[in-house]
Amino acid sequence: MDTSNLSAEFIEQIVRQIVLECVGVPGKPEPNPAPELVVSISARHIHLSDQDVETLFGPGYQLTVEKELYQPGFFAAKETLMVVGPRKRMLPSVRILGPTRKQSQVELAFTDGISLGIPLPVRQSGDLAGTPGCVLVGPKGVVELRSGVIRAERHVHMHPTEAEYYGVQDKDRMNLRVYSGSCTTTFENVLVRVDPGVHLEVHLDTDEGNACDIDHADRIELYR
Repeated sequence: MDTSNLSAEFIEQIVRQIVLECVGVPGKPEPNPAPELVVSISARHIHLSDQDVETLFGPGYQLTVEKELYQPGFFAAKETLMVVGPRKRMLPSVRILGPTRKQSQVELAFTDGISLGIPLPVRQSGDLAGTPGCVLVGPKGVVELRSGVIRAERHVHMHPTEAEYYGVQDKDRMNLRVYSGSCTTTFENVLVRVDPGVHLEVHLDTDEGNACDIDHADRIELYR
C-alpha cells in the first residue's frame, strides 16, 4: 500500500483510534465482568428443627460446626443420623446441615431413594407438602417424619446483581452446560433462587455430578 500521500493528521487519527481501542476511553465504564460461577455437589443431608435436634441428641443440644459452607451462615455439622426407610432399609450416617429450620427435611439423591425404598419427589427445598417420610435415629432418640424426604430440584443461588448480569429473576429457569470430555452434559430447567444474602452457586446432587463427571470439567456455562 502506498502511504506517501497520507497526511500526518490522518495517520495520527488512525494511531489514536488504535491506542484507544487497546487501553479504553478514559471515563468510559468497563463492561461488568462475568461473576465467578461455582458448581457444588449437594450430597445427601438432613435439615432439622430445634425440637427434633433435642429429641435426637438430648435437651438443650446445639449442633456443632464442622465446616462452613460456601453460602454465608450455613455449615456442615459434626453430627450425623441414621435414616431408615420402608422395610428397615437404612443409610447409617447422613450429615446434618445447619442452622436449624422450622421443619425437618431430608434431601437425597435418586439412587439413595432406590436404596431406601422411598419414591423421591423432585421438590424445591421447603416444599414438603405431600412428600414421603422416614425415621431418623440419633444417639438419644428417634424421630418419625411423616413427610419431608425429597430429591432437591437442581438450582442456582444468585445475588440480585448476579441475576441482573444474567438477565433473570427469582423462580426463572436456566440451563447449565458442563464440558467434561465424553461426559459433556446439559442440565435444563435449573431453578433460579435470588437472595441478597447469597453467593452465585449451582447445586447439583451426587447423581447429577457423577453423570457429567463434574470433577474433571474443563468449562462450565450458565445461560438462558
